[in-house]
Amino acid sequence: MSSGEDSIIARYFKPLATDPGAFGLTDDAAVLQADGFDIVVNTDAIVEGVHFLPDDPADTIARKALRVNLSDLAAKGATPAGFVLTLALRNTDEAWMSEFARGLREDATVFGCPLLGGDTVSTPGPLMISVTAFGRVPAGKMVRRFGAAVGDRVVVTGSIGDAALGLAVLNGGAVATALSDEAELRDALVSRYRVPQPRNVLAMAVRDHASAAMDVSDGLAGDLAKLLMVSGVSADIDAAAVPLSAPVKWLRDRGTVGIEAIVAGGDDYEILCTIPEDRFDAFVKDAKQAGVAITTIGTVVEGTSPPRLLDGQGRAMALSRTSYSHF
Repeated sequence: MSSGEDSIIARYFKPLATDPGAFGLTDDAAVLQADGFDIVVNTDAIVEGVHFLPDDPADTIARKALRVNLSDLAAKGATPAGFVLTLALRNTDEAWMSEFARGLREDATVFGCPLLGGDTVSTPGPLMISVTAFGRVPAGKMVRRFGAAVGDRVVVTGSIGDAALGLAVLNGGAVATALSDEAELRDALVSRYRVPQPRNVLAMAVRDHASAAMDVSDGLAGDLAKLLMVSGVSADIDAAAVPLSAPVKWLRDRGTVGIEAIVAGGDDYEILCTIPEDRFDAFVKDAKQAGVAITTIGTVVEGTSPPRLLDGQGRAMALSRTSYSHF
C-alpha cells in the first residue's frame, strides 16, 4: 500500500468504518459477526460512461454505487450489515473526493451499512466503483429467484421506467426535447437515474411473504423472464398495470416513448417479487406500513415460455428487446 493510498483512506474513508469489525481500516481484512444469521453477499460495479456520466455530481455517484447493492439485499429480504469498496481513480481531485465521501458517508449512515474495508487503485481508463455488500437474514430465510408458483401474483414496487428516461434526458434527443419546458418532470427523471431508491424498508415483508424475488436492474421485462425461467414457470403481465410516475405517463401520453422503452430500459432498482394469493393481503398491509407503493402487474402461469406482455385486448405485445445488455 502506497503512502498516497494511506492518505486517501485515512482522510476520506476511515470515518465511514464505524463497525468494530473494520478495525478503523488499519488491517487487511475485517470481521463481520453473523450473530446466528446467514450472511447474504452481493456485488455490483458502476463504470463511468456506462452507469453514470462523467459530469454527474460525485456524491450521487457514491450513492448510486452503494444503493444498487442495497437494492439487491432488499430483494433477498436481508438487513444491511456492511460493505467493502474498490475505487479505480484517474486522479485524486480533493473536491471530488470530498463530495464522494460525503455522499457515501450519509447513505452508509441512513441505511445502517458501514464501510468495512476495500482498495484504491489508479487507472488510465474510466472511473470505476465496485461495492460488495453484506446483509443478514435469519438462517435459511433468504428469498431466492427460484420459488415462483402458478397462481402467484407478480408484484413490483414503486414505478418503472424513470431512470432509463432520466438518462435519455441527459443524453439529449427526443425525450430531452419533449421535456425542454418541463423542468420539474425532467429533474424528477434525472434524479431517479442518478440516485436510486432501494426498498430496504420492505425487506422483512419480502422475506415473510414472497415466494421469489429479485431487484429490477436491467429492465422489468428481462428481469422477470430471468426469475420465471429459474422457477420453471411463465407469467401473463398486464401492460396497463405497470406502475408509471407522472413524468413517464406524460411522455407516454404524448407518444414520445412507448412501453418497450419503459419496461426494457433498466436502472429501476425496484423489487420484483411473486406473492402467493393467501399472503397478498398481509404483504399489502406490511408494504403500507413501510410506506412503499406496490402494484400487482400479472399472474404466474404454467409453461416455460417468456412472460407475455398483454395489451388492453389481451393480445401479446411484441418487444424487440427486453432488457439492457452490457455485451
